[in-house]
Amino acid sequence: MPQQLAIILLVDVANALETKTLEGNTYLFDNMKLHGSEGQGTGELVTAIHGSYWRDGSQASEQVLNWLPYSLGSIPPTVPRGYEAERARQTDREALTELEAMVNKPANQGGDAAAQLSHLQQTLGTRVKSTRRTRGPATQKILDVTGNVISYDGAAAHTYPPPVITDIYGEAVDKKIMYPAEYGSPDMVTDGWYWSATVDSTRPGTYAYTMSIQLHRLLLQGGDWTWEPVDLTCESKLRIVSEPKRNAFTKSGLGLLPIPPA
Repeated sequence: MPQQLAIILLVDVANALETKTLEGNTYLFDNMKLHGSEGQGTGELVTAIHGSYWRDGSQASEQVLNWLPYSLGSIPPTVPRGYEAERARQTDREALTELEAMVNKPANQGGDAAAQLSHLQQTLGTRVKSTRRTRGPATQKILDVTGNVISYDGAAAHTYPPPVITDIYGEAVDKKIMYPAEYGSPDMVTDGWYWSATVDSTRPGTYAYTMSIQLHRLLLQGGDWTWEPVDLTCESKLRIVSEPKRNAFTKSGLGLLPIPPA
C-alpha cells in the first residue's frame, strides 16, 4: 500500500495580500523530516521521497502526497465545518430578540433609539455577498480571529477564508514524476476537497513544482462587501532518492522487498 505523505501549506494571508506575493509568506511542513526533508517551516521545503522496491528491483509502491492549505491567524481548521453558518444564525436570533424587546418596550421607557439601533447592528454583523469568481468557501458573515461576528468597517481585524489550491504544475508534472489531481472527500477539515498526487519513486533526482494559490480579499463594491479572489503562486520541490523506506520506530525494513525471515 502506498505511504500517505502530508504537506502542510501555511499562508500568512494578510501579509501576502498586502505585498501581493507569497514569497516570504508561506510556511511548508511535511512528515518526512526524519527521512531527509529539508527547509521545514520555510518557503523552501524540499520533500524527501523514498521508494519501495521488490527484490528484482522493480517498484513496489508509489508515494502518495496530500496537500493541506491553511491560513495563518484565522479560525483554526479544527472547528466544525458549519461553525460560521451557525454563528450567523445565532446572531440573527439574538438580533430578532433585541428587536422584539425594542418594539414591546413602553414609549416612556424607549431610551436612546440610536444607541439601541447601533447595538442591534453590531449584533447582526456584516454579511458578505458571494460571487461566482470566489472558489473558496463563502462566508455568510464577517468574523474576527476569535470567531465572533463583527460589524465590519474596513479597518477591524477579521479572519480570512483558507487558501485554495487551484492547480499544481511545473517540472515534476511535465516530466511525469508526479500525477496531481483534486479529489472530493467527506473530510471535515478540508471542506470536502483536497489535492493529492502519486509519485514515481523509481527516478532519483530533485524536481520542482508550482502551486497556484487563490486567496481572498474583502472588497466593498456597490455598497456590498465581497470576497475578491487573488491568484498567486509558490514553488516547492521533491527529492527522490534510491534508498528504500524504513520503519521510523524500529529503523527496520532496509533492503529489498520482501524482507526474508531472520
